Amino acid sequence: MPNSPMTPGIVANRLPEDRLQENFSDLHPPLDAHEAAVAADRCYFCHDAPCMTACPTSIDIPLFIREIQTGRPDAAARTILEQNILGGMCARVCPTETLCEEVCVREVAEGKPVEIGRLQRYATDVVMAANDHPFERGAPTGKHVAVVGAGPAGLACAHRLAMYGHEVTIMDARPRPGGLNEYGIAAYKTTGGFAAAEVDWLLKIGGITVENGKKLGRDFSLQDLARTHDAVFLAIGLAGVNDLGTPGEDKDNVLDAVDFIADLRQARDLSALPVGRDIVVIGGGMTAVDAAVQSKLLGALNVAMVYRRGRERMSASEYEQDLAASKGVHIIYNAQPVAVHGNGAVREVEFEYTVEEDGKLKGTGETFRLKADQVFKAIGQRLDGAPEGLKIEGGKIAVSGAGRTGLAGVWAGGDCASGGDDLTVTGVAQGRDAAEDIHRALLA
Repeated sequence: MPNSPMTPGIVANRLPEDRLQENFSDLHPPLDAHEAAVAADRCYFCHDAPCMTACPTSIDIPLFIREIQTGRPDAAARTILEQNILGGMCARVCPTETLCEEVCVREVAEGKPVEIGRLQRYATDVVMAANDHPFERGAPTGKHVAVVGAGPAGLACAHRLAMYGHEVTIMDARPRPGGLNEYGIAAYKTTGGFAAAEVDWLLKIGGITVENGKKLGRDFSLQDLARTHDAVFLAIGLAGVNDLGTPGEDKDNVLDAVDFIADLRQARDLSALPVGRDIVVIGGGMTAVDAAVQSKLLGALNVAMVYRRGRERMSASEYEQDLAASKGVHIIYNAQPVAVHGNGAVREVEFEYTVEEDGKLKGTGETFRLKADQVFKAIGQRLDGAPEGLKIEGGKIAVSGAGRTGLAGVWAGGDCASGGDDLTVTGVAQGRDAAEDIHRALLA
């Protein structure tokens, strides 16, 4: 990890290679054809399907499951991909336990939902393994759209625009496309380089050019793009990380969890990735869980995840919290950091217990300390470097309708836009819907 001075407790190669391979193997192994048929047979194929309503991309879930049941996974994949072109990744990382599967009639009646996520993965994997792209680029329209950001929202927007025949150029600040999918998701959720493979597969539609290492505000301006393109879609994500606001936060080995996850995802050799003996992760979302679990899987001895409110208020689902606990992560609720202690590098983090009264968080005055040689901050991200002229609302780019900003010809979606969050599926929905609106505007 960059800018992380090593201490005696932070070392690489804590675990043997075979153990690392086991720890970072597929969290949910894929279904084979027989298993998929059995899982599909459990679906009631509800006419007014609550699972479809709960899906942010409105996939016709009963239809694609019936297509699997009747032995047509390729048709099922098209049903999925028409609504969610990154359906393969979403099948791996979507919190289905709080979306489609939570409202499944089987879940409500029996406590065991239809395995919608795994069935979606089965269908999309079949199509990708066949190197098949079920969509064709439309006849060229002569229109050129700039997409800033190659994450889920940007990729979904670009693909839909290419389907309509528009030329698209995606510009992204990172060395590789994929955004959240490539850099921000736990390695055990997306194994085998799937994120990169899915981007390559998506680009097979043609008409999309990707330019990496190009950063908005450094290499080009929004005004430049607006002058040279017919429309602009901003999907720049949230590059900034919120500070703890506590004394000692600037000590060595107090790091951003998103950087740790990105380093792990890009590491060619996990055994070469250093990790502490005593890890403290501060936060209660998916990023916190991913950082905590992966620290444990790399061989950290003690990993604690500390959240300032109660279990029910954590943005990470109960499933994810239980997953962390099952991997040996100690979760501490109702505690907030008040100081980071150490001589140069962190040695302890001091916390104060909290209570919530009338929705407001209050410290109790009672404190405790946790030993730490590494601390990962995961208390949310913020928008950095928003172009001038855009209205900011709640720390994000204000949008109306399908991603329209206050500037003519400029749309925005994904994490950076109001209403966005850090879910791949939400980003896909916003990128797709913005593309539809851009298409209508270009043809008006």
